[in-house]
Amino acid sequence: MLLKKLLREPLVHFLLLGTLLFAAYGGPVKRAASEPPKIVVSQFQIDHLTEGFARTWLRAPTAEELEGLIRDYIREEVYYREAMAMGLDRDDTIIRRRLQQKLEFLSENISDFTPPTDEELRAFLRDHPDRFRLDRRFTFHQVYLSPERHRDSLAGDAGELLRQLRSSSSDASRLGDPSLLEHRFVNVEANEVAKQFGEKFARALNDLALGEWQGPVESSYGLHLVFVDERTERRSPALEDVRDAVRREWLNVRRLESNRKFYDGLRKRYTISIEPAPAITSDTKLSVAK
Repeated sequence: MLLKKLLREPLVHFLLLGTLLFAAYGGPVKRAASEPPKIVVSQFQIDHLTEGFARTWLRAPTAEELEGLIRDYIREEVYYREAMAMGLDRDDTIIRRRLQQKLEFLSENISDFTPPTDEELRAFLRDHPDRFRLDRRFTFHQVYLSPERHRDSLAGDAGELLRQLRSSSSDASRLGDPSLLEHRFVNVEANEVAKQFGEKFARALNDLALGEWQGPVESSYGLHLVFVDERTERRSPALEDVRDAVRREWLNVRRLESNRKFYDGLRKRYTISIEPAPAITSDTKLSVAK
């Protein structure tokens, strides 16, 4: 319990991160003032270059290609060290953001993301119901009428077809005009209906009686005669229905909270001073304009 509590402290995260960075760069190197900087291409680095080549080209590099990879790595390392020594990394927005991302990534790796228990997930679901509420769903049949085919007779043809559907036992899937739409939709969420048919059609399904042909209902394509088999109301789900989504969101919240605590721990090491912006006078505006 004590170890688990310590691992959640931002200061411990910072110390662990410092240890990782220390290990990554091999710790302080003592050398004489006259000794030139040394670049060591380790077997680990050579293996890394080889694996990177193999992932790209799906084969191992030849001896000549590996020699070229090593030359490129040394060239890159020389330029990198000289650029850092000259301070070229300073005031570079892209480099600053990249370093921020890498530090945040390292802080996430050393954070304690213990898998959540069912009780923790249920509590999270209970505290954030709107994130996981299941949308209203519909099961329905539709028969399509094309405005281009029927033109001025569209309304009359729709009424005649509706009477036919209500009075006969004919196969409804053979009636109406051809389209790329499915004839039957099963357990489809309201937002998916709106994507396919438009918001107006989706809203109309809320008011149609169940178990009979009705319409015409207007969509973004034209007119439809609709038979609503089933309508499931919007509801709060049980954990078993949305476990994966709740777990993803729970982990994301924990990650953001861990990042915030880690940053707060780092920020306490600095004194922040924000200088006031200089007052802009008419003379200043004139000089800027020039």
